[in-house]
Amino acid sequence: MLIVFSGIVFYIYARSLWFPFYSQIAGAKTLTEVMDSLEKDAKSRIGKKFNNAKLIFPVKKIALLGLKQEKQLEVWAYQQGAWHFVHSYKVTAASGVAGPKLREGDRQVPEGIYTIPWLNPNSSYHLSIKLNYPNKFDLKHANDEGRLEPGSDIFIHGKAVSIGCLAVGDEAIEELFYLTQVIGKENVKVIIAPHDPREKTLFPVDKNKPLWVHDLYRQIETAFSTFKK
Repeated sequence: MLIVFSGIVFYIYARSLWFPFYSQIAGAKTLTEVMDSLEKDAKSRIGKKFNNAKLIFPVKKIALLGLKQEKQLEVWAYQQGAWHFVHSYKVTAASGVAGPKLREGDRQVPEGIYTIPWLNPNSSYHLSIKLNYPNKFDLKHANDEGRLEPGSDIFIHGKAVSIGCLAVGDEAIEELFYLTQVIGKENVKVIIAPHDPREKTLFPVDKNKPLWVHDLYRQIETAFSTFKK
């Protein structure tokens, strides 16, 4: 029984260790192959969400709003000169607490405004969307404070296991992956907050947080003010 339990734990929580070897044996998938596999079901599901929001799919740009406390990832679409709410996905796993990511291994989900440099069709967690953490803001303050390893490899991905990333489950990441590729990763921005600043201000900032977090939270609150349901 212990062996079986250990095997299950290893399978679920150590995917980043064993999955790359599996991929080498099974063969890596191309982005085109993955998009072809998503063309029917994922396209249909995301299309229905846009239809329910009375929006025409695809749109020119979207925003993904990550809410750490609420464990939600909202999708907003820009159409006819305004931002419209499309859908909210449940975050199935996210480690850490309120506050920005500071260093490699702190298990924190970053907070800030990010872009998407690339998509990973061979993720250990089904599919994944890479965030540009650390961005210029993160790097500046890491350098100022002498933090040589602020961390990296932050993704939105499938499954329900995470160490510093936002896991949203397999169906959700299929839809988000398809949506991002169709409209273009350069047309997607990601904003992550400790909690929803539209419901409760991010201030005052915890006195134990660095002073620059005040600037970060002002940026996040300003960015979120654009998205009103």
